[in-house]
Amino acid sequence: MRQLLINAGPIAHLGSDGPITGHCDDLSKFVYEAGQGILVNDFIIEKIDESDSLIEEYSDVVTIDLEGKAIVPGLVDSHTHLLWAGDRSREISWKLAGLSYRDIADRGGGISATVMPTRSITDRNLAELGLQRMSKSLRNGTTHLETKSGYGLDTDSELRLLAIAESIAKVPGMPTLDLTWMGAHASPPGVKIENYVDEILSDQLPSIIAQGFARSADVFCEPGWFSVEQSEEILKQSRNGGLDLRIHIDEFVDGGGGDLAAELKVQTADHAHYTNAEARNLMSKNGVNTGFLPGTPFAMGDNYPPFEYCIENNLLWSVASDFNPNCQTLSLPFMGSILVQRNEIPPITALAACSVNSAQTTPHPSGLEHGVIKEGSIANINILASPWWESWCLQPGHTPFHATMLEGQMIYH
Repeated sequence: MRQLLINAGPIAHLGSDGPITGHCDDLSKFVYEAGQGILVNDFIIEKIDESDSLIEEYSDVVTIDLEGKAIVPGLVDSHTHLLWAGDRSREISWKLAGLSYRDIADRGGGISATVMPTRSITDRNLAELGLQRMSKSLRNGTTHLETKSGYGLDTDSELRLLAIAESIAKVPGMPTLDLTWMGAHASPPGVKIENYVDEILSDQLPSIIAQGFARSADVFCEPGWFSVEQSEEILKQSRNGGLDLRIHIDEFVDGGGGDLAAELKVQTADHAHYTNAEARNLMSKNGVNTGFLPGTPFAMGDNYPPFEYCIENNLLWSVASDFNPNCQTLSLPFMGSILVQRNEIPPITALAACSVNSAQTTPHPSGLEHGVIKEGSIANINILASPWWESWCLQPGHTPFHATMLEGQMIYH
């Protein structure tokens, strides 16, 4: 079925070739002026042209008048922990009392505190939680998410989490999912990390590869969790098994994760809060995307990572929500607000960070280009409740979107 969107306001299409880096000074490269229309054929953008021309050429198709509303691409959330159960709200009191993340983990909080509730919840209830979270994400304009396992921390539980994720990925009318195995998130309660690494390599990883649901592997490479050497071994064996590579690095200190990310040429090195400049530059040179997660320092009360440094040095970077028990937001417009309204990053740069740039690390299951609005790309489009595309990141706490077209299906908010 063909649909014709006409009388659009400005369209921030971001349809350049590949990710966008550096300063975006010439907005004409990334934004169409008002008055354009978009012809959608099933789930693909077929043509973009002046509205009057499209109306004349395609007079017999379903037509939707946007009445001057601005448009941005479907957003891509390239780092989430979607499936978990339990509640760790009490940890904020420990945090305010001065305990570090490591202190909280040693007291029985942290990742391990989510493991038992996640293991004990029924498959159906966990799937329902996942779908509720996906619905919230879609309401905030996200049309595709990467999501990780990592709250099972044994072979059967990690396989279960990926199987549930695979099942909800097939539900129509929801954002598409890209699955990552992250058994190396922490050591299970009462298990030494050295012993758990042995279990990962000998049993868990081979089982994950045989299951075939995960596209990527991820490791929490941080002093006090998985060392650089342990992370390297897990990631290399994951690559040998056919998995793409991601990594958590340098969230709390510069622990050497940036050098490992550059050496292995992983798809994305996330958090990267305290990565040194030399390693950060080398990562970008080797094609590694730095995945910043501003919701985490917002939730933890920390300073923000060096977005401006990446812009000034033309480094490859993106932004994601890091939805997890300590950072419970799935709103990429809120991440944009943090960048724009608290870090003075231009709205177009912030938008690229969670659309075209994040799409580079989490491909759409169709194989089509996404995170952009261009002919031949997937028809994932956000229609704003405003005539100005900049409004996408200026309403923290509320969705800025009037509607989202998800693979050609219009969903009104």
